[in-house]
Amino acid sequence: MSRSDTHGDTYTESQVIMTSVKIIAPFTLTYGAFLSLHGADTPGGSFQGGAIIGVTVLMLAFAFGIEPTRRWLKNSVVVGLVTGGVTIFIATGLATIALGGNFLEYDTFVETFGIAHYWGMEAIEVGGVALIVAGVVITLFFATAAGFTPTRREEGLEEVSRDD
Repeated sequence: MSRSDTHGDTYTESQVIMTSVKIIAPFTLTYGAFLSLHGADTPGGSFQGGAIIGVTVLMLAFAFGIEPTRRWLKNSVVVGLVTGGVTIFIATGLATIALGGNFLEYDTFVETFGIAHYWGMEAIEVGGVALIVAGVVITLFFATAAGFTPTRREEGLEEVSRDD
């Protein structure tokens, strides 16, 4: 086997895996969304829910191929998940400061809008943490799956001697 053959695509189609993922993925996605939506008041929470949502995408990639999944779930969508989560987290914290409280002091929502402080926590849990975790899990997987190939070396770097 030549050195260039080891960098090829290792995807092999398996009807068992593809069928299993088609059956299981809707349930894992639903369970991840359930944990995320009930993150503030039940065990589990948005971190675990976001991780399950991200792993559902990984299951799809294992079943149907990494490159087709990467094309289906564009990089801008994954970056949008993480950016949107961070934006919601910071916006909620800055809103409490703008209303006269401390960063993420949800009681200011009660005093100003008459809504329970629970909704501030929900904004952080569902809108912030779940999106960030799902996006980071997917990003790390795609970055790891891309790997390192000799063609990706930066210009100007000398090639390392193969005698080492």
